[in-house]
Amino acid sequence: MKIAFRLSAWLLAAAVAFATLGPPNYRPHSHLGQDGEHALAFVLIGLTFGLAYRSHRLLTTAIAVILIGALELAQFMAPGRHARLEDFVVDATTACIGFGLAAALDWLARQIRTQTT
Repeated sequence: MKIAFRLSAWLLAAAVAFATLGPPNYRPHSHLGQDGEHALAFVLIGLTFGLAYRSHRLLTTAIAVILIGALELAQFMAPGRHARLEDFVVDATTACIGFGLAAALDWLARQIRTQTT
């Protein structure tokens, strides 16, 4: 199961990196708006990485926030893209929320296991 979470996390990270740095016309658009799309993508990033790297969740969270900042700054070099502080704040905050959700799911699973034994 851990391998499936890790594979999913890295594939999702690659897709988000492409959507962030790739040509704007290849970026998926939805009815959520730009902030909603960012929030959904990065809460999923936090959730999948939080489940994939349970024993190093705090370190993984810190690395994720740093890499989210680097990804935002890399947009300065991507034609047709622009870095915005607002995007970084939304992305980093929702990734942290995703990591928190992963921790809550782990806690809930432990509670259920202890009640059934």
